[in-house]
Amino acid sequence: MPTMPSTSGNPTSGSTIETHRYRAVAESFGVDPAAYDRWRPRYPRDLIERIRTTSPGPEVLDVGIGTGIVARQLRDSGARVTGVEPDARMAGFARAEGFVVEEATIEHWESDGRLFDALVSGQTWHWVEPVSGAAKAKQVLRPGGRVAVFWNAGDAPEEINEAFADAFARAVPDWPTPTDCTPPPASVWYNAMVDRTAEGFRSVGGFGEAERWQDSWDQSYTRDEYLALLPTQGMLTRASAEQTAAVLEAVGRAIDRLGGTFDMHYVTTTMATVRTTG
Repeated sequence: MPTMPSTSGNPTSGSTIETHRYRAVAESFGVDPAAYDRWRPRYPRDLIERIRTTSPGPEVLDVGIGTGIVARQLRDSGARVTGVEPDARMAGFARAEGFVVEEATIEHWESDGRLFDALVSGQTWHWVEPVSGAAKAKQVLRPGGRVAVFWNAGDAPEEINEAFADAFARAVPDWPTPTDCTPPPASVWYNAMVDRTAEGFRSVGGFGEAERWQDSWDQSYTRDEYLALLPTQGMLTRASAEQTAAVLEAVGRAIDRLGGTFDMHYVTTTMATVRTTG
C-alpha cells in the first residue's frame, strides 16, 4: 500500500518524518468519505480488546475519528467514544454513525475540563504535531488512562508496488517529495512514526514507558477491490481524476498479470503508554 514519503533525508529515520506539516493532504481524505469508510481496512479485534481491557473505564477520545472506523469497533466493545476531526466532511459522516464529533485539530481542541479513560488514534497521529499532541493527551487523560496510537501497514506484491511508483511518478510529477526511489516496506515507515510519537510523549512527561504492540494479519484483494482502495490513500486524494485514472490503469494491469487477485500482509503497529500521576 502506498505510504506518505518522508520530507527529507533517510526515510527510515523518525526524526525526518514531519507529515503533520502536510495539512492540505491531512484534510483531503474527506473528498469521498463513503469510499474511505467502505474500503479502508479495519483493525485487529485483539488490538481493540487490548485497548478496552487496559483502560480504566469506557470513555474514549478518538483523535482523527474520520468516518468512525475505529470508533465503531470500540463502541461494539462497550466504549463510549467522542471524536475530534478537522475535516467537516468526515465529521459529518461519523455523526451520521451516531458519534459526538467536535471539529478541530487535536492541537487546538478544547476539552473544557473533560477527562477520558483512553485516547486512541487509528492511521492519523502522523498528522499531529507530536509534542503538542502528547501535551493535549496529558491534559485530557485521567491517571491510569490508556494511550493507543496505531497504524495499519500493508505491502502489496513487488510487481504492484513498482507499477504504482512508476505510474505515480509520471502522472503526479509535482508531488512535494521525490518519488524516484524504491519505497521501503510500509512497516518501516510506520515504525519510524511510532518512534517519533514515543519521543513526543517522553518529552512532555507524565506517561509511563512507551510500549510497541504489533498484530499481523492478511487480507485478500481482487483487482476491483484494490483499485477502489487506492484513491482513499493520501498520495491520490488530491490528484486529479486523470492522474488517478493513469495510476489505477497501471496498477490494474499489474494485478491482472498476477491473476486478478493477491494477498496483502498487514502489520498493525501500536505505540501504547499510560498516563501517570506525575
